[in-house]
Amino acid sequence: MENLGAQDPRWIGEYRLLGKLGEGGMGRVYLARSARGRTVAVKLVQAELARQADFRGRFKREVEAARRVGGQWTAPVLDADTDAEVPWVATGYIGGPSLHSVVAEDFGALPERSLRILANGLALALRDIHGAGLIHRDLKPSNILVTIDGPRVIDFGIARALDPVGTTTGGNLTMTGAVVGSPGFMSPEQVRGEPVTAASDVFCLGSVLAFAATGRQPFGNLDSGIHALMYRIAQEEPDLVGLPEGARGLVTACLNKDPAKRPSVDDLVAATQPVADDGEPWLPGGLLARLGRDALQLLEVEAENAQPDAMAPQQGPSAYGHPQAAAHTPPGPSAYGTPSAYATPHAHAAAGPAYQVPTQPWQGGYQAPLGFPAPGTRLRPIRGLATALMSMFGIWLVLTLLDMALNISLLDTYFAIDAGYVSKDVLYSKRSDVQAMDSGTGVAAFVLVVLWLVWFRTAYINSTVLNPGRQRFGSGYAVGAWFIPVAQLWLPKQIANDVWTSSTPPGPGRRGRAVLHWWWTFFVIMFLMFPVNGASEIVSDNIREQRPGVIVSIVDDSIGILTALLAIAVVRRITKMQEQRAARPVGQAQQPAGVFGPPAA
Repeated sequence: MENLGAQDPRWIGEYRLLGKLGEGGMGRVYLARSARGRTVAVKLVQAELARQADFRGRFKREVEAARRVGGQWTAPVLDADTDAEVPWVATGYIGGPSLHSVVAEDFGALPERSLRILANGLALALRDIHGAGLIHRDLKPSNILVTIDGPRVIDFGIARALDPVGTTTGGNLTMTGAVVGSPGFMSPEQVRGEPVTAASDVFCLGSVLAFAATGRQPFGNLDSGIHALMYRIAQEEPDLVGLPEGARGLVTACLNKDPAKRPSVDDLVAATQPVADDGEPWLPGGLLARLGRDALQLLEVEAENAQPDAMAPQQGPSAYGHPQAAAHTPPGPSAYGTPSAYATPHAHAAAGPAYQVPTQPWQGGYQAPLGFPAPGTRLRPIRGLATALMSMFGIWLVLTLLDMALNISLLDTYFAIDAGYVSKDVLYSKRSDVQAMDSGTGVAAFVLVVLWLVWFRTAYINSTVLNPGRQRFGSGYAVGAWFIPVAQLWLPKQIANDVWTSSTPPGPGRRGRAVLHWWWTFFVIMFLMFPVNGASEIVSDNIREQRPGVIVSIVDDSIGILTALLAIAVVRRITKMQEQRAARPVGQAQQPAGVFGPPAA
């Protein structure tokens, strides 16, 4: 990290800059602290790009899409102002060196076990990125950061904002014709200017793994010229000498020239699942020591720049270009905008995946690894709530099954009346039984909703302790979003995603969340059935017109039963994960032993 120069601003939005992390073709990246003392990385767009209206539009769309990726394997987008005179975006700060510096400058090629876990983490990152509708387009070692908990991918999808207007190609050229990205890690379709799909990222992943395992770019470097390098990428086979045999098949498949023949990201995730967990760190000892030194350096920077926000004077004229005056000037209207609408709920987000940043700039001492409670921090008790909630689900399931049985019997009665087997008196009696059962089920549903809201809010609060800053909404949304009709179709699911992500133990090879997705699918169906079922309960005097309402009730009960069973599974999984994380010693990482299969002998 470099000290701020005379040309660097001291504030961007509400973030006070601490130093410069780097500079590239798109802009400059700064280490900064939010008003609440959290450390973030702020990327400031180049002024000449900021003057292009078309770029601004694309940049805004990409930032909005990138916010959906989350932060388990990437740097989460926490805040942005795409309408400022000079647009910027703030992401969670990741305290770790790039894969390029690790391999090319400090430690050399990674051992096979580290390579396996690297492949698993990068495959999971690409799955999250592609799942958010993005294509990275510039996956390379310098865009991959190495942390104690696994790799993290940065700058995802942002390169897409540099595409020329109206292009349908891969977007490797800006309007001035300059190459965007690293030529040594492009895909053949990028080189040829063809449309770029998710398969392009898979090819780049293969190049990254080859570099990490051998210390060389698989298609050579720029010594022979950029055109020769691009020709080798498009036409020649990669140099995989020195690649471990256990990874050769996967890397070779990723580097297939034909995008259709490369494995999908889901295939990569499945192929790189761990077979065991020996509890050992995934990185060599020397590299772990460096990460510890980097964390201490970050704390020193925090201490040197410590300044309580309440003691800062009020903002005067724009600080840009006046470094002496700006050093003690808090944020306000400037070229970089005022704090955006995103700032309030996300300014308190966590700094990085390796170590938590002090809550206040003057607080120092031991910092817990992200993903574990800090020393002395207690999660709220959740087991008793979960047990009560699952018991109530059980009661509601029994009542719903009885209600469905009564409705089935009522439907049979309708057909029996048509056949002349029974009288209408029997129909009235059974209809009364159904109405009584509906009342009982309604009371049980009310108690169930109350318990669900209490448990859900507790799980949310615990998730903010386990992974502070990974949540996209305020704590009030954990309860309030369930009472907003339209928001019920998406807001509670986003909150549940954050709770699940924050509760899941760190490290590659985590269990999937299919049960969460299926639960929400059936919940939405059940939610949409409410008005249909309500309309069907309007009883007509005509017996034939009463049958569809009974059928709708039976279908509604069936969907409700499936939803409840899946909800029980979700409650059990989240509760168990949070209890496991709370009981685990602080700082004990969880790393799988391998992802290609058993380590070579």
